[in-house]
Amino acid sequence: MLRQSLAHLLHGPLDGIDLISTDVFDTLLLRRPRSQRSRVMQAEQRFARLLRDEGILISSEHLFRTRQLAERFAYRALNVGGGAGEVRLVDIIQRQLGMLGLPERLLEQRIALEMAIEKVSLSANEKLARVLRLHRQSGIRVVAVSDTALPTPQLTDLINYFHGPGLIDNVYSSADVGESKRFGGLFSRVLDQEGVTPSRLLHLGDDYLADCAVPRTMGINALHLPKGRLKRLAARVDGARAEAMRGVRKGIMRTSGRMPDLDDRAAFGREVFGPIVAQFCLYIWLYAREAETRGNAALLFCARGGIGIREAFEKLIVKLDLPLEIRRENILISRLVAARAAFMKQSPAVLDELGREFEKNTFADVANALGGRTYDLAGPWQLPFDPGHFFAMIDTPEGYGVLDDIARQNELFERHLDQIAGDASRIILCDTGLYGSTQRLVAAGMPERTFETIQFARCNYKGLSEDHFPQVTGLVVEENLYNPLRVETVILRYWQIIESLFEPAIPSVRHLSESDDGTVYSNAGKFAYGELDPADGNLLLAGVLKYIDRIGSGAEIMSDADLAWLRLKRAITNPRAFDMMALGVGARSVDFGRPESVYVLKQSTAPDLAKRLTAVKSQLWREGAIARDFPLLKGALLTALEMVHIVRGVSARLK
Repeated sequence: MLRQSLAHLLHGPLDGIDLISTDVFDTLLLRRPRSQRSRVMQAEQRFARLLRDEGILISSEHLFRTRQLAERFAYRALNVGGGAGEVRLVDIIQRQLGMLGLPERLLEQRIALEMAIEKVSLSANEKLARVLRLHRQSGIRVVAVSDTALPTPQLTDLINYFHGPGLIDNVYSSADVGESKRFGGLFSRVLDQEGVTPSRLLHLGDDYLADCAVPRTMGINALHLPKGRLKRLAARVDGARAEAMRGVRKGIMRTSGRMPDLDDRAAFGREVFGPIVAQFCLYIWLYAREAETRGNAALLFCARGGIGIREAFEKLIVKLDLPLEIRRENILISRLVAARAAFMKQSPAVLDELGREFEKNTFADVANALGGRTYDLAGPWQLPFDPGHFFAMIDTPEGYGVLDDIARQNELFERHLDQIAGDASRIILCDTGLYGSTQRLVAAGMPERTFETIQFARCNYKGLSEDHFPQVTGLVVEENLYNPLRVETVILRYWQIIESLFEPAIPSVRHLSESDDGTVYSNAGKFAYGELDPADGNLLLAGVLKYIDRIGSGAEIMSDADLAWLRLKRAITNPRAFDMMALGVGARSVDFGRPESVYVLKQSTAPDLAKRLTAVKSQLWREGAIARDFPLLKGALLTALEMVHIVRGVSARLK
């Protein structure tokens, strides 16, 4: 391996080397101490002025936010899907324009603004350029290799702008090649294209993993040229400054509007949940749009919450004319259905879930739920459920009948999955959240398929393993605690309202059957998109759909959502009488094959004040219980509760 310093390369020959490849950014082109965040913000400010000259008024803040969202979810979809390839700048900008309802003819102008900012944010690494020119004169070819969203023509233009033509023989951009350095694919393409063996290639770059460790594992000579510590620190400081300034602007925007008066649940759904759900649907589109560029994928909306999500999502992409070709279907799934799949593989994950869900039940109760019917099980089956002994209990003559039913139900689910997903190599489940139990269980039960989940929020409220979390994306929230300083996390204080918002009035999927034509159906009834109106009897969701009917662009959604989140936070953390009515949720099914229900707000029967206060801890919506049961103490109690959450949040971040 060659481990020479740059000074040695200036003076010594490179015996045995036919090709030098160099990274571009922070290697051949040096970045000034400006963060990517501040560079993008400057480009969006210029773009806002360009739009204003054309009579289009969109704030630079909305431009920046949609650009950041497009980039964030593109990279998330890329990484969850395996990380191979690269997100392309042209795709990011196209999605930004689509969200905002801007004409695609602006694409080239927007990319030109990006390039103009790059040209004032970079400088030439003249010392390295002299080294490369010296070795080119001795007959060694020199190529540029970059993991970047920029296409090859723009990357070549930047190199020539700073170094002039003739320094580089060829340019390889991961955005165009569809492979990256960090997984080695881009190096393989260079070796094939240039016709050299790994031992006769020398690569130079600043990123230790992508430019040094990975190529060395391929037998490529690599020299690490790290960026100075002070430059890295300066860039982080600049990024923090830009984010702080943006935070101030965002705070001003969020408090500058006024929510119209609300007089019923439908109005609350339209004005509050409407923008929030529309924003969530935009995030789904951004993720799915990138996923479909990676190959054969299917987007499956989970029963029950996914049915309402899909209703809003399909309406939104039609309303905003957002392109999406990925296969989309509703899937007959629940935690119970997924648990059967995991059970057939004897996965420890299913024991975790069963232990939590059935901690107060018997072995027979668990068998009845998983098997889908009531069995005549006596003796040890009537003992309190112990997950550690359940596999052994099933492996007995009394358990074989249960096992046969579980296997049959799982076979029907696999057939249903084949019917709706076909040969899709990437299955994206869409659900409400929080922990992602369905994802954890179905992935454990069907390792031959690749599953990932996108959902409204991700939170480990169960305190179980997070091994599956890399495959679960909370598009709106990814936090384990409510943070009063981050408004979107307020949904963690009253998650049942999100579930109630999206779930139609049908039972959870418990039992699958097969029709004469081979189609798999369930106890939940009609299920396919268009066969069921999830807004029937659901005034909040009906209001959401009315909001989507009236919107004009993603910019309008983002602006409305800023105000809607503040209104929702007030309704959840400091509810008034109207909020209690609008957000009231009755009995909620515990599911997992059980008939029991729980009440979000149980009526307190405690005889004295102290016991009633203690009883608040058992309520699923504690703020709602305080507002209902302690009208005179409401202000003081809710303020104290909010302070507890602030202290808890700060303490958690300091650990």
